[in-house]
Amino acid sequence: MKLRTAFAAAALAATALISGCSAADDEKAPVDAGAYAEVNGLHMYYEVHGAPTSQPPLVLLHGALSGIGTDFGQLIPELSKTRQVIAVEQQAHGHTADIDRPLRTPQMAEDTVALLHELGVQRADILGYSMGAGVALEISLKYPELVRKQILAAGGLDASAMHPGLIEGLADLQPEMLHGSSFHTDYMKNAPRPEDFPKLVARVKDHDQNAMPAFAAEAVRRIEAPTLTVIGDSDIVRPEHAVELFRLFGGGIMGDTPAGLPNSQLAILPGTTHITLVHRPELLLPIIPAFLEAPVKDAR
Repeated sequence: MKLRTAFAAAALAATALISGCSAADDEKAPVDAGAYAEVNGLHMYYEVHGAPTSQPPLVLLHGALSGIGTDFGQLIPELSKTRQVIAVEQQAHGHTADIDRPLRTPQMAEDTVALLHELGVQRADILGYSMGAGVALEISLKYPELVRKQILAAGGLDASAMHPGLIEGLADLQPEMLHGSSFHTDYMKNAPRPEDFPKLVARVKDHDQNAMPAFAAEAVRRIEAPTLTVIGDSDIVRPEHAVELFRLFGGGIMGDTPAGLPNSQLAILPGTTHITLVHRPELLLPIIPAFLEAPVKDAR
C-alpha cells in the first residue's frame, strides 16, 4: 500500500507528474532525429520528426521522470505524417544531463523557448503532458505570440487540481521503487549519466513539494490561444478541475446557438488513468489533429 501511495503521488508532479508504461519497441518513434542545442547553460536534447508544412510545428513536452519516447513514442509516428513534430527533453530527463540548478517550471519554459528560437521557430502548437502541461501553460502566459494552439494533458492551475493526498504521498517515493518501470529503464538506456537517476527523483520531489506551479485563474482566462484540455476519467486530476480549466479558456457554453462552438475543447478519455493517458493512441490520434486543424473564430 505504501508503494502504491508513493507511486501514485509521484504520478503527480508539476500539475501531474509522471507519464507511464512504455510502448512496445516497434510502436516507438525512431530516434535518429535527435540532436542537442546549448541553451541557458543546458546541453538540451531534442528530436525533429516529419517535414515542415504550412502549419506551425507541434512541440511535445513530456512529464516528470520521463522522456520523449516514454511518453510520446506511440503518438509521434502518426502525428509527424501531417506536420513537423519537435519534442524536447528537459533538464535531468532522458538524454539531457542535469546541471547545478533546481528543477523549476519557469526555467523549463525558458529553456524550451530558447531552444525553439535557436531552431528558428516563431510560432508553434504545444502539447504538454503532466509536468509538461505546466511548462506549456507557463509559455502561453509569458510568450503568447509564440503559441498558436495548446493542448494541456493532465494539467491544472495548482495542487488543488489533483486528488487530495497525492503531494503528501510523494515524500515516500524512493528511487528503487521505480526500478523496473519504464521511467527507470528508459533513463538507464538514454541518460548521459545513468547513475544520476536518484538525483532526478530528488529533483522531481523537490519541485513538487517546494515549487509546485500556481497559475492565477484571471491570468489564464486572458490566454487567447485555443486550448484542448485532456484528462483521463480516472486521472489524478479531478474532473471538476478539468471543467474549470475548460471554462477559463472559453468553454462550457451552449454550442447550438448563433455563437456556435468555442475555440477551446475538452476531452475526458474513458477508462484512462494519469499514467495510461499518453498510451491511448486509439483515442488521442483522432482528437489531436482534429483540434489543431479546426478553424479559429475571431473571438471566444
